[in-house]
Order: sequence, then C-alpha cells, then structure tokens
Amino acid sequence: MLQDRTKLNILFSCTGEAKKDFEPFVQDFALTYVLNGIMIINDGAETTEYNTGEIGFISKNQLVKTQKLPRDNKPFIAISIFLAKETLYNFSKQNNMLPKGQYTGKPNFIFPQDPFLMAFFNSIVPYFENPDALTENLVNIKTNELIEILIKQTQMQNILFNFQDAFKIDLEAYMNRNFTHNIPIEQFAKLTGRSISTFKRDFQQISKVTPNKWLIKKRLDLAHFLITKQNKKPVEVYYDIGFVSLAHFSRAFKTEFKINPSEVKNHS
Repeated sequence: MLQDRTKLNILFSCTGEAKKDFEPFVQDFALTYVLNGIMIINDGAETTEYNTGEIGFISKNQLVKTQKLPRDNKPFIAISIFLAKETLYNFSKQNNMLPKGQYTGKPNFIFPQDPFLMAFFNSIVPYFENPDALTENLVNIKTNELIEILIKQTQMQNILFNFQDAFKIDLEAYMNRNFTHNIPIEQFAKLTGRSISTFKRDFQQISKVTPNKWLIKKRLDLAHFLITKQNKKPVEVYYDIGFVSLAHFSRAFKTEFKINPSEVKNHS
C-alpha cells in the first residue's frame, strides 16, 4: 500500500500520484533523499527541484509549497529527516558547537555529491519497508550521526547552530509576499517576529480589516485575476492561492463576487 509513514523525526514518503503538500509551514530543518521521482519546493522567492538520487536541504521556519511527482511509472519515494531546535541545541551544548559566522546563502538547496551523506541515507533505506524496526534509541543515534556528518561543512554549522529568535520584519511587505500560504494567523505572527497581539495591532495600522478578512480578500482578488485575465480554471488556482478545497474556494468566491467562479468568463 502506497502511503507515508513516520517514525519519530524520520518520514518515509511514498505516493503513486502527483501530490501537493497542504502543510506549508516548515518548523524544523529537513534533509530529504529522493529515491525515485521529483520533489519541487517553492518558498515564494525561488523554486528548487530535487530529482532522483539527490539529497536536498530545507530550512526551518519558512513557508513552502511542495509537490511530489512520481517518475518512470514508479511511485515517488523519499526519506526525510527533521532536525528539531531542541535536538540541535542539546548537541551544541554537549559538543561545545557554535556557528563560526553568519550564513547568507539560499534557504533551500541540493547538496553536492557527498559519499558520507549518501552512505548515511542508504543505511536508512532498509527501514523503509519496516519502520517499526527503528527503535527510539536507534533513531537518536542516526540523527546524531547525521549531524556529525553535516558539521564537517562550516556553512552547515552556521545554519544549524544559529539559535537566535526571528527579528521583527516589515509586516506589510511580508504579508503581500506570502498571503497565498494557508497557515494560522499565529504562525504568520511568529514568522514576522511578533506575538499574536502585536501582530494584530501592527496589522491594524496597515489595514482597516482583520488579518483573516484581508487574507481572504487578497486570495479571491488574485483568483479573479487569474480566471478572467489568464484564462485559468478554478480547479487550477484554488490551491495555489491558499485554499485547501475547491468547494471552500467556490463558496468564498461566490460570497465575494456574487457569482460562481466557473461562471465568471461567461459574464466578463
């Protein structure tokens, strides 16, 4: 049976159909080894494509949209390992490990060929069919092994062991860039370096409506533009603009514009 399976911080992904990830908030650092297929990550600024045999890195605390695509009539198969802040902090404390500088590169990237990193993931592959064989102790050992391999690179030390909290960023610019991501207001607040109360107060200064109403209006206006000006179909746009179902999108669209999205072209 094709399905995703999780063992603590290790995710075994398997899908026979093209799949879009409806959980766009990445809380922890992640490394993904694609055994077959293509995984596409869009962080709003850049799209990164991970192909069969490649190992990709995805940074924490960011909004991304993910597509998993089968290839060569075989299912998409990948192994992902997540590195939580607590795990990295404990490792840093035990090994007196600190960043040596500020990382300024891309948040998501593909690792160059590394025999040690490849050997590590190949040691996880046998557990794909039997994840229950991975005990908690073994998962912890493998996670620490992965960190040991990564910190051989200075840039990875700078990425993994930077525990500074997010700073307060330009709210209006951030929201205009990321309004298509369907996440709770609390996460938008965190990502902009604010408490929920400060976020709502600051938002009130740039808009006369609540954050939720603003988000829905922005998404629906974009949908209207895509349907009327770019000849997109409702089924092609609802997910990309921030709705999780076509039915929910259609109801909201009709409430806003007094017409079903499928009927717009006939009335334009």
